[in-house]
Amino acid sequence: MAEPLKNIYDGDFVYKFGLLVQSAWSSFDADRFTHLVTGDGWEQLELKGRMRRITLSLGRTLPERYEQALDVLCAIDEPCTGLAYLFFPDFIEVYGRDEAHWELSMSMLQRFTSRSTSEFAIRPFILEQSERTLAAMLEWADSEDEHVRRLASEGCRPRLPWAPALPLLKRDPSPVLPILEKLRQDKSLYVRKSVANHLNDISKDNPAVVVAIAKRWFGTHPLTDWIVRKGCRTLVKQAEPGVMALFGYGEEGGEEGTASKSLAAHVHQFEPNRKESAIGDETLLRYDVQLPQEGAGDRVRLEYSIDYVRPTGKRSHKRFLLADKPVTAGTLRLQGSKRHAWRELSTRKLFPGEHRIALWINGAEMAATSIMLQAAEGVGNR
Repeated sequence: MAEPLKNIYDGDFVYKFGLLVQSAWSSFDADRFTHLVTGDGWEQLELKGRMRRITLSLGRTLPERYEQALDVLCAIDEPCTGLAYLFFPDFIEVYGRDEAHWELSMSMLQRFTSRSTSEFAIRPFILEQSERTLAAMLEWADSEDEHVRRLASEGCRPRLPWAPALPLLKRDPSPVLPILEKLRQDKSLYVRKSVANHLNDISKDNPAVVVAIAKRWFGTHPLTDWIVRKGCRTLVKQAEPGVMALFGYGEEGGEEGTASKSLAAHVHQFEPNRKESAIGDETLLRYDVQLPQEGAGDRVRLEYSIDYVRPTGKRSHKRFLLADKPVTAGTLRLQGSKRHAWRELSTRKLFPGEHRIALWINGAEMAATSIMLQAAEGVGNR
């Protein structure tokens, strides 16, 4: 079983970091810092809770003046790289939001993002001073440092995972579009992934905005095309007609807005190897699809979906990709199998019951079956 991520912060890490701070500022009490961090309730805290405990303990043990505390952190930050050191930008979020500190805090977030990431710490600044902060982030998009350019996009994603949403940008993403425009041909894959994920976030609240961007960007540069395809993944799953046509999944304006040519496909087979399975086991799904001759020249996207049983009685719909390729004379018949593992994830709990499984072609459901999922051996219903 994988080690819990929160364990990157253990007593040994905290004590050694305290000694590092002490090496830069002799007045620092490393023992007191360690005691403050690992005191009451430490074992029950998860990753972000432990990170914040370290931040608050630094606030109690570093110099009282914000500028002096930053001098100490800047003296030791070079070797402090990776996820474990998120408390550097978190210190800025907690102690650096006074108006008098704004410019210094912005420069520190730029500095610290290169060591870990300031994508979470920048968000309260956006919420409190959106116009001013987004103007600074627009300048960051021109940085020579790929980490800073990524921060310009990642930090203002409306639905950034592990972070509070930005309601103002969910309602109207127009203030951040100039940032994405600057980064749409970025040479760094690290940055391009962020731009694509940002577009995908926007598509969930403002799909028409992303459709318009996709139509304007697609075909202008190979790097931009990669961003557009990845950024439109939710719209492709939803079979948004403009995006489907743009990527070659048939013609816009087909039945119910889907790609009309591929809807003529015939499903010869779509079935599991057995109708029952158990949590922890696997199901083998077999498929055999005949595509129409007139579909040659288009693309075909083959997916299967599972409607997961939830204890509330509702279903959680999730799709999985089987194939996405051009339709040629050699691909008019798509046959194969896919093993689906009924394993629990940190983001998905499994519950016994009948699970509906469907086959989708270019966003249209074409066949369906079901699996009766049983509790894992020795585990009762939850």
